[in-house]
Formats: sequence, structure tokens, C-alpha cells
Amino acid sequence: MAFEVKFHSQFSAFDPQQWEELDGTQSPFLCFAFLSALETSYCVGEGTGWQPYHLGIYENTRLVAALPGYIKHDSYGEYVFDHAWANAYYQHGLSYYPKWISAIPFTPVPGNRFLLRSDVDRAGIFKAFQQAISSLEAANCSSAHILFPDDVVVFDDSAFLIRKSVQFHWHNYSYESFDDFLNALTSRKRKAIRKTRRRLHEQDVVVSRYQGVEITQQRIAFFYQCYRDTYLKRSGHEGYLSQAFFEQLVHSMNDQLLIVEATHQHEPVASCLFLYDNQKVYGRYWGCVSDIEELHFECCYFQGIEFAITQGLQSFNPGTQGEHKILRGFEPTFCYSLHTLFRVEFNQAVAHFLRRESIAIDTYYEQAKTVLPFNDLMQKKLICNK
Repeated sequence: MAFEVKFHSQFSAFDPQQWEELDGTQSPFLCFAFLSALETSYCVGEGTGWQPYHLGIYENTRLVAALPGYIKHDSYGEYVFDHAWANAYYQHGLSYYPKWISAIPFTPVPGNRFLLRSDVDRAGIFKAFQQAISSLEAANCSSAHILFPDDVVVFDDSAFLIRKSVQFHWHNYSYESFDDFLNALTSRKRKAIRKTRRRLHEQDVVVSRYQGVEITQQRIAFFYQCYRDTYLKRSGHEGYLSQAFFEQLVHSMNDQLLIVEATHQHEPVASCLFLYDNQKVYGRYWGCVSDIEELHFECCYFQGIEFAITQGLQSFNPGTQGEHKILRGFEPTFCYSLHTLFRVEFNQAVAHFLRRESIAIDTYYEQAKTVLPFNDLMQKKLICNK
């Protein structure tokens, strides 16, 4: 049976129940509530640089597959950097924008992008995906990009160029407590972390975790103040996401939210927001109103690790970049993106660039592994597990 392919300019075009029946939507970033909140709080849409253009594939009006997508007129908020490609187009008198991307806006979290019902013909679905993406050229898009997919072997080798990057993720090797995790580190690293936590305690800094109904309006308002102020200091704008967006998350999916809040002498000074599912915790947004040395590491890293151990979660993704994460137990992890540029000569040039870049990324990954902070016993366990 032939599939019907549609591009939707509003996420509300999808039926919530049919969306949630697709595999992969159990992720907090792919559930209906999260993607819908982005649009209803106007974090994406007209004037934001992210124009919704979601791909849906239907069989007898039933949604059987989807690919969340957006038309982009810039490359902000993507975390896969292609400005050099845009410049190359410009230098040849061509326009790189608009382009189409499949991504979670402002959220560089690897995960499922090709959302399918479990009872459909995968080969037929991926053929329909490929045909739909090819049709974007006729919609005046220069290219199509799929950012941070879990599965990069879904099309023919010639369909997409594969780009590598590296993030640093923490993995739970059946730790029973935070001390159990510390005991897997070298003595020097273990002592350094304990010293950091002790120093914060001596300064009368108290760090607490809040879930579910504990995430009150007051706590989310303070979190947003921290988030906004931190963006203003670093980037000169108030952040990509609005207070209304975070309030909607609290209303619609607070069973997947965690807030870590720090107080100094009983006054709140820092806050960060995590999302989680039944396998992973994701650290996303952080801010503070008072600079206290090493408080960021406690709130954003150690509390996330401790939460993952307590909840029996498999891993912790703390966000992009930062070699400083390695010394705190986060391991280099390959991430991927898929790209196709519809002008053949530019696609070939990018393919050549990616071959060279991939060698450098592989070298960086191997170098990062050599400075992991685990002790000899733990290193042997890691080798045996591979």
C-alpha cells in the first residue's frame, strides 16, 4: 500500500495519541508535550529562525512515521556548525538558506529522529522518507540535515553524508551510591571531588533536588531568572526559551523534570533543570545569580550523577562540549549528523571536507579516552566490557 507524505507547518496538525504511538516518542524531547510547548510558547515559529515543517507519513489517515523538522534561515541553536558551508555558497553568489533540518530545537541530545510505528514496513517507510526529503529541493531549500540521530544507517550510502562530533556522557556501571562511583576513580580525582563538595558545605551552600509536585511556581520562576541572567551575561540575549515554555513543561510533563537548586545562607543562588526518562537523565539549562566557585560542577554534574545512581538510570548526558567533564567521570561519545546538499558540486566538496574532519575527530576521541579518571581496576573492567 502506498504511503501519503505530508509536511506540516504546525505541530498541532498531528494527533497527540497517534504521535505517542510512534517508537521513540518516549524520550522527553520527542514527546508530544515538549514539541508542542515549543510552538505554543512561541519559542519556534515566525520570527524565531525555526519555522516548523514537520514530515508525517500516513497510511489510510493513520500516522505511521514522522520526522520533526524545521525550515531555517540561519544556523543558530543547532550545535552542528555549518557556517563555513553557508559562506561557500555566498562566495559563489548562491544562497545556503533556507535549509531544512530535523532536530530538537536548541537541544543537542542524540536520540531517535525517524519515528515509526513498530508494525509498519521499515524499508517502505525509509524509501518514503528519502523521497520526501529529496522533494525539499523543489521547496527552495538548499539542503537537508538530520541532527543527532541515533541511527545513521537508514539510507543508501549515497543519500546522506555522515558527520561526526564528540560529546561527553557519564555511564552507570551498576554503582550503588555516589561513593561507589568515587571509588572507581583514581585517588587524586576522588579526593578532588570530595574536597569540592566539602568546601561548598563549609560555605553554607546547600544543594537540593526537586521532582514532580515539588517543582513549584516559585522554583520555576527562580530557575528562569537564573537561566535568563546567565544568557544575558554570556550572549547578550535572554535565551532561546521563554518562561512560558518552562511553565508549560511543569504543567504537562513534570514527572520527567528535575530541578537542582542551591542556596547560600538560606538564599537561593543557582538553579538548573534536567529532564529524564526510564534510561537516561539529561542536563540542559543552568544559571546562577551569585558566583560561587565550583558550584556549577556540583549542580550540573555531581547532582546529575547522584540522581542517575539513585534512580538506576543507565547514563547521564550533561550537554555539549567541555573537556573538563572528562576529569569528572564523563567519557567521550561519538555523535552524528546527516547531511545532503542538493547542488552536487557542493555536496562533493562537503564530502571531501568531512573525510578530513573525521580523521581529526577520531584522533580527538582517542586522545580524550587516555585521560579518563578511572583507577586501574575500573579501566580493566571497561576494557573487558567492550
